[in-house]
Amino acid sequence: MKEHLAIYLRDHHAAGRAGLDLARRTAAGTDLPEPCRGQLRAVAEEIAEDHASLELIMGSLSVPASTVKDTLAGAAERLGRLKSNGSIVSRSPLSNVVELEGLLAGIAAKEALWKALSLIADGNKALKGEELRVLLERAQRQREVVESCRVIAVQRAFAHALATASPA
Repeated sequence: MKEHLAIYLRDHHAAGRAGLDLARRTAAGTDLPEPCRGQLRAVAEEIAEDHASLELIMGSLSVPASTVKDTLAGAAERLGRLKSNGSIVSRSPLSNVVELEGLLAGIAAKEALWKALSLIADGNKALKGEELRVLLERAQRQREVVESCRVIAVQRAFAHALATASPA
């Protein structure tokens, strides 16, 4: 059973590394108005702290990160940047939407991680229930912030799409 937990933690570590890269890129590259830009920078900083917390938990459980998984997840995140966004040389409004939706998916996965670890925390000194509760609450706040920015991004990207579409 310990091996299953180790695999689970390594998978989340790798995905978290890619999510951190996405969060930083999104925060740095977004053209959304304030306060979204500042909020996304703050979320990216918190995601870095969350990733460090996961590494501490893994260390306390004697679970090393997987260099292979981390490298593959990082490569997948970079390959994801090559997607078509409707603009060849510049950032498009669609980039904000897609990146924020990816960030939401990563935050939801991180919430699930903290919940899962909370379920097995009793009786395990390496898993501190109060710390996991704080991490879970922070992930929930991050999700709310990113969702509010995503709503603005969707409105900016698609506001005129239906207004200019001809009726069928």
